[in-house]
Amino acid sequence: MKLGISSYCLSKGFLAKELTVLEGIEWIAGQGGEHIEIVPAGFNLTEDPQLADAIRMKAKAAGIDVSNYLVTANFVTPDMDSYENEIERIKREVDIAARLGVKLMRHDVASRPPSENSNEQFIKDLPLLAEACARIADYAAAFGITTSVENHGYYVQASDRVQSLIQAVGRPNYRMTLDVGNFLCVDEDPVSAVKNTIGLAAMVHVKDFYYRPSHRNPGNGLPGWLRTSGGHYLRGSIVGQGDIDLREIIRIVKASGYDGYISIEFEGIEEYRSATQTGFEFARRIWDEV
Repeated sequence: MKLGISSYCLSKGFLAKELTVLEGIEWIAGQGGEHIEIVPAGFNLTEDPQLADAIRMKAKAAGIDVSNYLVTANFVTPDMDSYENEIERIKREVDIAARLGVKLMRHDVASRPPSENSNEQFIKDLPLLAEACARIADYAAAFGITTSVENHGYYVQASDRVQSLIQAVGRPNYRMTLDVGNFLCVDEDPVSAVKNTIGLAAMVHVKDFYYRPSHRNPGNGLPGWLRTSGGHYLRGSIVGQGDIDLREIIRIVKASGYDGYISIEFEGIEEYRSATQTGFEFARRIWDEV
């Protein structure tokens, strides 16, 4: 297992011009991180592909891996021309992943408004979603890259939908970026969902949330709070300080034999560097204890 940090944890700093992604690599290495996961928030590798080369070289100099490249996508499109264009766009992102030197790449699959998130609609969409993902996985295979779906975005987030998609794609290099906290967004128990999906994981995110049931409204409009599909309340927390049973989840991941990359993901309202460092240290300690 290699424990590292998602660049998304530092995105507030990138957006505020407090540090660059290259400085972020140095910071992560300084915390003892063994890899950086690249989420282009606060920088853009499509517009600046030479930055991908700089990231690869900087990580090598810092002695850490570049583990995973994450991009947005949506194969629910108004027409087939748009569908084909989206597939081709993500293939170009695969080219950037290859330039980064990663062997893992997560791309989104689909999103719909909440009123269209039914299981019936997902079943209708599934063939086209699976075809798009299969074509991209086949393209990525030439670079030795495994592509993946992450459980987020509400529409393709529950463990059964993720499993259905991966089975429909049917490619050995199409797997899952498993975010242990995101199942809560669709009101699924994270411990049970991780048990159901750890065998599909190419990458694991460790994230934590504060959880409040719908009858305990923490305050409409307060920073950081979001609603689950069932109307409950979540706010990103420092890893280890929220309401998710991360000790049990980390025990499940370790007991499964998973031996890949694990990333800390922090998206709370606390100061991002100290919060990320605290969460990283928690995850390392619990991995060693369980």
